Amino acid sequence: MPPDSTHIYDLRGLNCPLPVLRAKKRLAGMKPGERLLVETTDPLAAIDIPAFCNEDRHRLLATETVPGGHRFLIERGAG
Repeated sequence: MPPDSTHIYDLRGLNCPLPVLRAKKRLAGMKPGERLLVETTDPLAAIDIPAFCNEDRHRLLATETVPGGHRFLIERGAG
């Protein structure tokens, strides 16, 4: 389970590109070092979220496959 300071963002039911767009917007409002746990059911998120983190210089700390989807633990980068 993530630390208490981790924000949880439920994006289940949304399809590409909405999970990435909404995660990007949410992370933009956070401070560097804060963490966001993204939950999604979009199968393409397994490709899109890691690529987004790499492009925007966020740290993808963990990826987990769960029944019906994925969870991603992202730490906001300094950029």
